Amino acid sequence: MSRVRIGLLAAIGLMLAGTAGAQTRQSAPHALDSIEQRVLPCSACHGAEGRATRDGYYPRIAGKPAGYLFNQLQNFRDHRRVNAQMTYLAQRQPDAYLMEIAEHFARQDLPYPPPEAPRVAAAALARGEQLVHQGDTAQQLPACSRCHGERLTGVAPAVPGLLGLPYDYLAAQLGAWREGTRHAHQPDCMAVIAERLSADDIGAVAGWLAAQPMPADTHPAAAQAAPLPIDCGGLAPAIQRSAP
Repeated sequence: MSRVRIGLLAAIGLMLAGTAGAQTRQSAPHALDSIEQRVLPCSACHGAEGRATRDGYYPRIAGKPAGYLFNQLQNFRDHRRVNAQMTYLAQRQPDAYLMEIAEHFARQDLPYPPPEAPRVAAAALARGEQLVHQGDTAQQLPACSRCHGERLTGVAPAVPGLLGLPYDYLAAQLGAWREGTRHAHQPDCMAVIAERLSADDIGAVAGWLAAQPMPADTHPAAAQAAPLPIDCGGLAPAIQRSAP
């Protein structure tokens, strides 16, 4: 075959390839900046619907109050919480963008997995139940249920639920507050409480919570049943608060 013929065939092939590519580009739908696309990076750790499994330290975010989720995105963006991936995703994003993501996951109403088998001894489980429902006046520890709701499913608009979370995540977050590596808007009520918890108490609370089944109504309570026992900056109207 002559060089001229080979060159001609190559040119025709390139032309046809270019035509096919143009047709593909014309027929392909335009990319849309939808909320479904915005939350795709979240699914890598939190699951496609925000209901993470019990692997590692990934919390469920589906169904959490929107104000709480918004606060946490702000905290990662503004370096009050430390996680390289979360900070990378949230950095330079405006509040309105973060609130849209928070509201998306807050709307997810999905079933919870069964609770974990107890990972602490019976005495620790009893201590955990006491701290969760009664607190400890000698250590100036209010009951967890005073803020997180009697059902421990959270309270709208900004208090998270404590059930349906893995032991590792609960223990890690309480430990991070106790050690000063996790922070929230001031006054940082959880930092105050965690500083009063011993390492054994953290294990007891995390162990008891992780082993509890979800109640029949898994949704956050609409409002607090009584005044909170401690001032908490994260409960200010989230949408009205600018970063730090």
